[in-house]
Amino acid sequence: MALLHKAKITPGKLELIAAWLPGRAWYAGPADGEVVRVGSFRFDDPAGEVGVETSLVRVGDGPTYQVPLTYRGAPLDGADGWLVGTTEHSVLGPRWVYDACGDPVYAATLAHAIYTGGGQAEEYFEVDGRREVRPPNMTLAVDGAPNAPAPAVGSIGQVLPEDPTVIVSDAVQLTVVRRLDGHDRLAGTVLTGTWPGQPAPVPLAYAATR
Repeated sequence: MALLHKAKITPGKLELIAAWLPGRAWYAGPADGEVVRVGSFRFDDPAGEVGVETSLVRVGDGPTYQVPLTYRGAPLDGADGWLVGTTEHSVLGPRWVYDACGDPVYAATLAHAIYTGGGQAEEYFEVDGRREVRPPNMTLAVDGAPNAPAPAVGSIGQVLPEDPTVIVSDAVQLTVVRRLDGHDRLAGTVLTGTWPGQPAPVPLAYAATR
């Protein structure tokens, strides 16, 4: 489960994405276009320390992009090249925001979701001592081998930052599709998503045990 805070975030998540996205080699839109979120989902960090959130965004009438991010309360050692920016959270304080493909916590949670079919985290607010669940705006599914043991991901050895982005960990190879405008299906167990305006499942990521 993911506890959400009714907080002010400065700069906002979409502002960070808008500043970072045009610098990616796989981005095909204008440098100053308005970034609009079309869907999002979260994974659970078992340790409860790292926020793991994926946003699907669009700029104008261009393709939909998948932008997974991690939110940390302190810098991640050796990950300066994956830093998207920093932000101030009115409840949690300063947060370091990373392109999640360079964060081992994301690799572990993505592998767990794909191999176990665990799906996305339930999001909720605490309001006057009551839990208010926020309905998901996307549906995730696994095609391949759900309900299988998830390899234990401890570290990332290499990341190939193209589209799709390939994360080579000590236990599993993960492939994250960045531009969701159609591509040849890849080998491995696949995580798919649907969202408003996109009723047909779209491949988001693949996993293959090393």
